[in-house]
Amino acid sequence: MLSLLDLLRRIDAGHISAQSALSHCLDLIEAREYAVRAFTHMDTHAAAAAQGPLRGIAIGVKDIIDVAGMPTGMGSPIYRDNVARADASITAMLRRAGGTPLAKTTTTAFAFLDPTETLNPHNPAHTPGGSSAGSAAAVGAGMLPLAIGTQTGGSVIRPASYCGAAAIKPSFRLLPTVGVKCYSWALDTLGLFAASVPDLAYALAALGERPDLRLPDDRAPDSAAGLRIGLLMQDFAGPPEDDSAAALDAAVKAIEADGAQVTPVSAPESLAAAYNVHGIIQDYESVRALAWEYDAHRDQLPPILGETLDAAQHVPAGAYDEARRTAHQARREAKSFMRGYDALLTFASPGSAPEGLASTGESRFNRLWTLMGVPAVNVPGFRNAAGLPVGVQIVTGFGRDDKALQVAACIENALQKRL
Repeated sequence: MLSLLDLLRRIDAGHISAQSALSHCLDLIEAREYAVRAFTHMDTHAAAAAQGPLRGIAIGVKDIIDVAGMPTGMGSPIYRDNVARADASITAMLRRAGGTPLAKTTTTAFAFLDPTETLNPHNPAHTPGGSSAGSAAAVGAGMLPLAIGTQTGGSVIRPASYCGAAAIKPSFRLLPTVGVKCYSWALDTLGLFAASVPDLAYALAALGERPDLRLPDDRAPDSAAGLRIGLLMQDFAGPPEDDSAAALDAAVKAIEADGAQVTPVSAPESLAAAYNVHGIIQDYESVRALAWEYDAHRDQLPPILGETLDAAQHVPAGAYDEARRTAHQARREAKSFMRGYDALLTFASPGSAPEGLASTGESRFNRLWTLMGVPAVNVPGFRNAAGLPVGVQIVTGFGRDDKALQVAACIENALQKRL
C-alpha cells in the first residue's frame, strides 16, 4: 500500500515534489483501476498545494460527499447529473490541510447494502465490502494514500478488514457531516482509510485540527507493556467465522508477547439491548432522510434499499423513541464499563470478504460501536490461507480517539513482528 507518511518524508527531503506525488497516484490508478473499479470521477488536472500537513497527498472522497465541481452521484441514477456547487465541510477541511481531493470513490446506493461494481483488490472474485467500497479498495490496492468514507452500521471498519487497509471511525461528530448525504443522522459518521495506523493518526490530526491525535514521532510505541486490553467476543452479535477467530487469536498472542495484559470481558446487558435497537433507529431515520427519493423515485431505488424502505415506513415513533432511550442508557453504562481498560479488542468483520459480489458482508460486529458513538479502528495485518486480509477492531471510550490509535498502532506493530 501507499503510505502518506512515506510520501511526506520524500517531499520534505526533496526527493519528489508535491505535484509529483499526485502524478504518481494518477499513474498507479491508470495501472490498477481496471482491475478494481474503485472510482466514479477523477480530476486528472489536479494541482497540489504547496503547503499544509497534507500537501501532495491525493485523497479519495466517497461519492455521497460533495466536492465542488465534481459529480455527487450517491451510487444512484437519481443523481446522475448532480454536480456539487460547494465543498462539504470535510472537503473544505482537507483542502485547508493542503490535501487534494483527486477522485470520487464508489459507494453503494445511498450508502446502504446494494453492491457496487467495485472488486476486492486482493481477489476480484470477492466483495470489497460496503458501503465505502471504493475508498477501502483504492487504499487496499495501493492507488491512494488516504480516502474518506462513512459508517452508519459497519461501512468503514468492515470494508477495511476485507481490503487490508487501516481505518478509523472516529468519535461521533469529531468530523463534520455537513454536505454529506444523510442516511441516519444519529448514526452517520465520517471515517478514514490509510495504509497504516500511524498514517491514520497523522491524517485525522490534520483534518480534525487536533495535533494531539498524532502518534509520537509518527510511529507505534516500541512496546505494549502496561496496556490493559479487554477481549470482547460480542456474543450478542453471533459467532465469528474461522478466519476472524484466527485473526483475533493472532492479535492477542502478538500483543501479549509485546507486553500487554489481555483479559476476557463480558459486556453489560445494556450493550446487548442497544445492539438490538440499532436497526430501529436506522430504519426510522432513513425513511425521513430519503423521503424525497422514496416518494418521487421509488422505481429507481435498488432492490435491497427499496424493500428496506418499504418495510421501514411502518416503524412507529414510539418504538424509535424507546430505542433512543435504550441507546442512551447503554452509552452511560459503556463509559463505566470501558473505564478499566485502555481499549477493547474484538472482531472487525464476521470473517474474510465473502465470495461473490451479491453481498457486501455483514456489519454485526460494528453496528453497536457506531450507535455508541465511540472510536473504532480496524487493524490490518492478518491474512487467511487464501491470502485474503482479515482485520481486528479496537474500541475505546467516547473522545479517546488518541488512545484508540495508540493501542491500534501497538497491535499493528506487534503483528508485523510476529507474522
